[in-house]
Amino acid sequence: MNSLAARLDALRGSGPAVPHTAKTLAALTANPACDRRALLDAAGVDKDTLAAHLNLPRPLRPSTIACDHGIAFERRVTAQAGTELLRLLRETLDLTLPEASYEDVNAVAGREPSTLALRCTHTRNVILGAARDPARSRTLLDHPVLRLTVAGHPAYLEPDIVAFQHHETFHIVEIKSFPVIDGQADPTKVAAALTQAAAYILALRELLAEEDHPPERVSSQVVLVNPRDFSHRPTATLADAAQKVRSLSQHLGRLRRLPDLLDQLPPNTTFDLAPDDTAGPTRPREDLAAALSAPHAHYSPGCLHHCELASFCRNEARRKSRTALLGTTVRDDIAGIDTIALALDLTDGREHPSSDRADITEALRHAHRVHADFLAGTT
Repeated sequence: MNSLAARLDALRGSGPAVPHTAKTLAALTANPACDRRALLDAAGVDKDTLAAHLNLPRPLRPSTIACDHGIAFERRVTAQAGTELLRLLRETLDLTLPEASYEDVNAVAGREPSTLALRCTHTRNVILGAARDPARSRTLLDHPVLRLTVAGHPAYLEPDIVAFQHHETFHIVEIKSFPVIDGQADPTKVAAALTQAAAYILALRELLAEEDHPPERVSSQVVLVNPRDFSHRPTATLADAAQKVRSLSQHLGRLRRLPDLLDQLPPNTTFDLAPDDTAGPTRPREDLAAALSAPHAHYSPGCLHHCELASFCRNEARRKSRTALLGTTVRDDIAGIDTIALALDLTDGREHPSSDRADITEALRHAHRVHADFLAGTT
């Protein structure tokens, strides 16, 4: 075990490491400037357990009905050896009939977590074989398992489908149960799907790089399969994930500076819950809260939608009167002014601005004058 791995294990404590998924990686990219999140995720800390011990509210989870609907839609799309999906891919990627074939990786060893490594090896062999010899190409690889290196550790990822290879290019297919209505899907949900797909693209590129295949062998164009309008009939569209791939790649590269982040922590910092014989946490909440406060957080209201510890960071931001409470637009517009109190003091003249804050201070004072005129009815 290298020293970095040992330090991350000590930071996590006695609990097992929580493996990364495409969703956790997507959450990483949602707030790349947050050192707290970077350390927690790199160490594999169970943030939900921490939040529960601190009595924090967590982000809303999809309902059982929504999950069941998603599973049912995926089964409909991939039924009968992917017959319906092949039809969609022929339309979307202009596949020809001889290119059609199908393999379900789950048939190798089932879907149990203990079989991830075995399924990943099988996926690797099939994909590299197809990359070497186009004659062995399969159009669909259902339930593949890919591996992506995150902070020096392997993370196993499970895309819905790898559709390969078309003109020597592999494609990721994501099956999502949110609808496309009149040709338009919810842009927020599309962005989330593409962020997850970016992890699969990077993992597939990492795999092909083992045999010196260029990144271009994996397309950044993702095939999204959704219900059409209010029916259960699927439709497929191409969506560009290139920006998401760049963002995730940059953030994964940022995790390489983990030693610097660890060096900034007080000695012996750990997020261990000190579980007893029944696995119940015994660590005092105040002690855990102090440890969590050590790494710098980069809170914004959007964190409440994807991070289990967002309420902790929001309470911290309130105590410190952080401008982040007002949203990312305000925080970015007055960059360099970290607290609401300082912004008000600069606006009212109680604080003299330094040279690098002069323009922002003038903008704040102008906005204050406009607001005062509006209230007075003189605008």
